[in-house]
Amino acid sequence: MNNSSKPDFRDTQYAFARHIRDPQTHAAPAGIEDRRMGIYRELFYNNIEGFCSSNFPILKSLYTENRWHTMIRQFMVQHQCHTPYFPKFGQEFVDFLNHERDDADDPPFLLELAHHEWVETALALDETTLESFASVEPVDLLNHVPVVSPLAWPLQYRFPVHQIGPDFQPQEPSTQPIYLLIYRNRDDDVGFMETNPVTFRLVQILQTNNGCTGRAALDQIVVEMNHPQPEVVINGGYDTLVQLLQRDIILGTRAP
Repeated sequence: MNNSSKPDFRDTQYAFARHIRDPQTHAAPAGIEDRRMGIYRELFYNNIEGFCSSNFPILKSLYTENRWHTMIRQFMVQHQCHTPYFPKFGQEFVDFLNHERDDADDPPFLLELAHHEWVETALALDETTLESFASVEPVDLLNHVPVVSPLAWPLQYRFPVHQIGPDFQPQEPSTQPIYLLIYRNRDDDVGFMETNPVTFRLVQILQTNNGCTGRAALDQIVVEMNHPQPEVVINGGYDTLVQLLQRDIILGTRAP
């Protein structure tokens, strides 16, 4: 019996997926009742929209219902996701905003705000645990090597993303970069610390140079700043290291 006229199953799957993503453009596969297709359309859309709503709540609050749903549909239609896992969809949505979203009516801080919200979710879902780290006692933040938590991310933005909301939507970047340390502590609480260029640089040095003592990192900053009073930087830097330790951004120290 010749089945050459029967649709290939893969072709049917592709047609099904195209219709689910963009029902206004692509017809449903032949032979499937529209009522049944409607259930799938609603299920898929609601899952993706619900995920984006829960992971980007501030971003959503800045859009009307119609514009928000239009953006979610555009995400479904235009973006090719590289993961089937919903917990990783946040990165996919940020990638979509970065590479495919192009709407002159979007706020200028759109991408940075979305990235900031994604980071909070990514840290909350990260499976890394901090309990296994054993610090050298007593903790010596200057003469030993401060260990930066793998769940601490130093980030730099043009807009004050941690302050943006319906009542504050800056249209111009800040005159100075915004430095944030976003982290998850040992109690699995995600928090952030607004900081300055020196603290930001200190964390960068400690992250990239695993054998660097606290004093050596601060000495490097003295050189980079060409600071005339090194002890001022060392003393202030020590206080900063203590604050970072208290927040679990630094987990403790190890011998050099």
